[in-house]
Amino acid sequence: MTRYLPPDRNFLAIPDEISNPETAGVIILPVPFEQTASYGKGAGRGPQSIINASHQVEFFDTVLGIEPVQAVRGIATLEPYELEGLDAAELVERLRNTVAGWLDRGKFVITLGGEHTSVIGAIKAHCEAFDDLTVVQLDAHSDLRPSYEGNPWSHACTTARVLGFHDALVQVGVRSQDREERAFIEEKGLPVFYAHEIHCCQEDREDWIGLIIRATREHVYLTFDCDVLDPSVLPATGTPEPGGLTWSQIDRFLARICRERKVVGLDVSELSPISGVEYPQYNVAKLIYRFLGYWGTSSQNPKA
Repeated sequence: MTRYLPPDRNFLAIPDEISNPETAGVIILPVPFEQTASYGKGAGRGPQSIINASHQVEFFDTVLGIEPVQAVRGIATLEPYELEGLDAAELVERLRNTVAGWLDRGKFVITLGGEHTSVIGAIKAHCEAFDDLTVVQLDAHSDLRPSYEGNPWSHACTTARVLGFHDALVQVGVRSQDREERAFIEEKGLPVFYAHEIHCCQEDREDWIGLIIRATREHVYLTFDCDVLDPSVLPATGTPEPGGLTWSQIDRFLARICRERKVVGLDVSELSPISGVEYPQYNVAKLIYRFLGYWGTSSQNPKA
């Protein structure tokens, strides 16, 4: 029997009738895994902090003029993933199987991860389930190191591990990498849309979102590291970098990617709560809900 959270503990505090995984269109899967944080700690507390903050998000979205929870036919929040005794490599395969099972049942899965490594299994499940899939990584960092501090499963190696099983990748918002990562990107011809280039395009009124979308295939999976956002919007992350994307830029990007491509999955990771500062997790909760509004009403979504 699937264990899921009741209204006083689930995402958005959704009532029972629209938060049962048997009938809901969307599954929220918390995976509070954190083992390799190299600077700020606390990503393991990120999923729960997002869920807690979501209780302050209104069901009705003023911008969209709808209640996204109705557009997606309900949102079910599962119990936090059982992590005891698992290392990162083991988590990948177990989470892959779990997410694949939900995809087989026709659910849209949102994985709330701790550190970025925690969601690799979810990415793998989607790559195996959908043809013509592009993984779009929204991130301040390239995460392409083959190993970091002697660990190939460090959060700094997330994308390198993904490229081990899937080669269609687009990076958005990057503004921190080492020389070897840049050389690898140029050698492999990976499409990377650096944050400073996005800001310049916007100042020049160039269609930077269109450029990103044209680099993707029909199906898109979004892996969202919270540090893609500028620290003024989201300081609560382990490795914040100045010069990040704004709320409005991310919002417009999500609107168009849902409109012009078939978005089949989403993960969110690297939210590290700061004691006494509540707005970062609220911003993330609202962004997830806004995304669901775009996804749930898009003509590209076969269930819309």
